Amino acid sequence: MDTNPHTLQTLFRQLGLPDDEAGVRRFIHVHRLLGEEVFLENAPWWDPAQREFLCRAKAEDSAWAIVVDELDALLRKPPEPDNG
Repeated sequence: MDTNPHTLQTLFRQLGLPDDEAGVRRFIHVHRLLGEEVFLENAPWWDPAQREFLCRAKAEDSAWAIVVDELDALLRKPPEPDNG
């Protein structure tokens, strides 16, 4: 049984993506989903293994499902205005 905490950083590590804070922010900035009609796991940037992991996490309602949903919400959130 997996007892490690599941965070955005550990999810990104699991997906083989840069998992430092800057890497996570950059990914979210670059990969915002355009509409509610696109399911996270169907986004075009995932490779087959990443897509399968995301599908399985949600379908099995695994411990990863909460952080996968968190990533989904962050990718749908409008970008913060640039105050600079």
